[in-house]
Amino acid sequence: MDLEAQYNNRALVPDHPAVMKRWRETAEAARAAHPPVQIAYGPGEREVLDLFEAAPGAPVAVFLHGGYWQALDKDWFSGLAPALLAHGVGLAIPSYDLAPAVRLGRIVGQVRQAVETIRARTGSRPVVFGHSAGGHLAACMLSEGRASAAVAISGIFDLRPLIPTSNNIALDLDEREAAALSPVFWPVPNGSTPGGTILDCVVGGDESPEFLRQSRMMADHWAANGVETRCDVLPGLNHFTVLDPLFEAESDLMRRIVDLTGATG
Repeated sequence: MDLEAQYNNRALVPDHPAVMKRWRETAEAARAAHPPVQIAYGPGEREVLDLFEAAPGAPVAVFLHGGYWQALDKDWFSGLAPALLAHGVGLAIPSYDLAPAVRLGRIVGQVRQAVETIRARTGSRPVVFGHSAGGHLAACMLSEGRASAAVAISGIFDLRPLIPTSNNIALDLDEREAAALSPVFWPVPNGSTPGGTILDCVVGGDESPEFLRQSRMMADHWAANGVETRCDVLPGLNHFTVLDPLFEAESDLMRRIVDLTGATG
């Protein structure tokens, strides 16, 4: 199998710049309409998160952005806030440091700090959802008991196939480190784990066979070990347009995230 072709999503979706341009435009509009509170969760320049508050005491979901742990930041995804706010759910979006400036284990640690910052502010474990690299990070947070539920969209749960690809130039993973940072090999949350035991794996129907396999593998593995999982394949959506439903307040995916937060809006 040509793993480079399977995991090179920008090459697989030639019109991805147009989709990403929409992300930028909706993000700018959302920040203008709903200025977020910026919170530092650590001392670093990128250790900050934007919090779009719905109301005092309202649940907050945390979105973890993608970019293969080496691109993008919180400002690209503010456009997800209006759909959640329409249901009375707040949204937190952290940035984190990027490879190759830091190793992947450091990024996982930063996301851990960000999620714990929201947990301390709200008094409860948040629903965590993320895209691509963020899907990987969301599963990590659920495994550690830091999330009440996780929705991993186009996630990568076994990092070992990335080793021979160009994505690994910045990540510099070897077999040992890749396995150690793969949530498919992490402890499975169960009834004795503080936190949640619900994992949704969502993937676009037009994504590469490897991304489809990763989501099905993760859902099947954790389900076999007692986790409530589902694997939703969204027809006609690719690795970039798979986020489209998150901009729609009444989409099935947005409704699912809202339901997981326990909001009634």
